[in-house]
Parts: sequence; C-alpha cells; structure tokens
Amino acid sequence: MSKLAAEDKFLDLSDYGRPFAKLFANQLKNTRFTPIHVTMLFGVSGLIAIYCILKNHYFLAAFFIILKSIIDAADGELSRVKNTPSYVGRYLDSVFDIVLNFLFFMTICYVSKPTFWMTFLAFFCIQLQGTLYNYYYVILRNKSIGGDTTSKIFENKSPRALPGESQKSVDILFKIYTIVYGVFDKIIHTLDSDAYKAKKFPNWFMTIVSLYGLGFQLLIIAGMLSLNLIDYIVTFFIIYTLLIIVLIAIRKTIFKT
Repeated sequence: MSKLAAEDKFLDLSDYGRPFAKLFANQLKNTRFTPIHVTMLFGVSGLIAIYCILKNHYFLAAFFIILKSIIDAADGELSRVKNTPSYVGRYLDSVFDIVLNFLFFMTICYVSKPTFWMTFLAFFCIQLQGTLYNYYYVILRNKSIGGDTTSKIFENKSPRALPGESQKSVDILFKIYTIVYGVFDKIIHTLDSDAYKAKKFPNWFMTIVSLYGLGFQLLIIAGMLSLNLIDYIVTFFIIYTLLIIVLIAIRKTIFKT
C-alpha cells in the first residue's frame, strides 16, 4: 500500500534513497530476512559511520551515513512487499533513529570544537525539525484517500498489535517511543495545534517541509563531513531550526483551517 494517493505525492527531498531501498527490499522478498533484520542493519551502518568519525575518516563516515539512510527506507519497503505491517518495526525504527542521531552529535562533539551543551542543543534542534516534517506528513497521509494510516497524528495510546506481533512488545516500544519523542511532539503540536484541521497541504509546501526529513538532514551532515566542515555542523543545525518559524507561519497564513 502506498503511503499517499497519487495526487498527494510530492518530491520528498529526504527520500532520495527510496529507489535503492525498493531494489534492496525486492531482493529480500523471498528470503527469511524480516524488516526488523533490516532495521538492525541500518543501526550497524550508523555505528560504523560513528567509528569512522572517531578515526577522522570523514568521507567514509559520510558514505555509511548515506547507506544508513537508504537502508532505513528499506525496512518499510520490505514490510510492504511482504505485506507484514508492524508497530514493533515502526517504533523500533524510530527509537533507533533518535539514538543514532544522539550518538552522531555526541561523536561530532568529541572530535570537534563545539561544547557539549551547544551540541546537545543542536541534537534537540534536529529532532524538533524532524518532528515538524513527520507531523505534517502524517497529517497528509491520514487525509489522503487510500493512504497509509499506520502512523497516527496524535500518539496518545498504544495501538492494538497487528497479526504476528505481541501486544506486550508493542506496548513496551510505544512507551519508549513516547518517552524519547514526547517532548518534541508536544512542542510542535503546541506551535501548530490546528494543523490537523487544515485541508490537504499542496505538494510544493510538502517538498519544502521535506528539507527537515531525516534523510535530508543526514545528507547535509554527510556533505559537511565530506567537505571537512565538521566544526560547523552543530552551529548549522541550530540556525537551520529557524525555518520552523517560517514553515508554521506559511501553514497558518495560507492553509488555514
């Protein structure tokens, strides 16, 4: 099932790895590999990137960060081709993402100039950016005819386990998910609490919002590492957060409820 109806699909700048992810997923379609295995694999790729940063191999780190982004899309694709949707997989994917983002920034802090608190602020900012993208994207998916509604606009209770997964596992991962993402969700929902009442967002607007998608954020980090600009990554993502104000202002002004 597609995440969006044909008329609602937009150029997602953060989803550049999707063609490779689909190819990878199709290769695994008739194997014993599950989406969870693929999720574990992108975690390994992220850890290798961290090791490369520690060893000052920035170009290699950039490669594994991009690879992580591609594999990150492949677990969802494998879930679709095998028709095995899973809340366990969805929450585990999200938890892995935030843990790896934190480790990326702490590693950058360790080998470069920014202070711990500046780096922590940058990590907070990158998560806030990603939350805005996910918020608007999930709203669009829930309004799109025939779109994917596995993700809910407001995650306020643990969903019922899907066939093949245990309710206990879903409940545990949902709890972890709400702990690590709850503060970001609350901030974005407070800043634009009426967004879910709006009609569908136009494609051009969602393309701009996708600048905050995790894939594009990782592409920026990889690019700056390749150019040996590691000392500026923290400052960049703090300043980059200002776009949140612009995007919310556009949404409230042009796409009123």
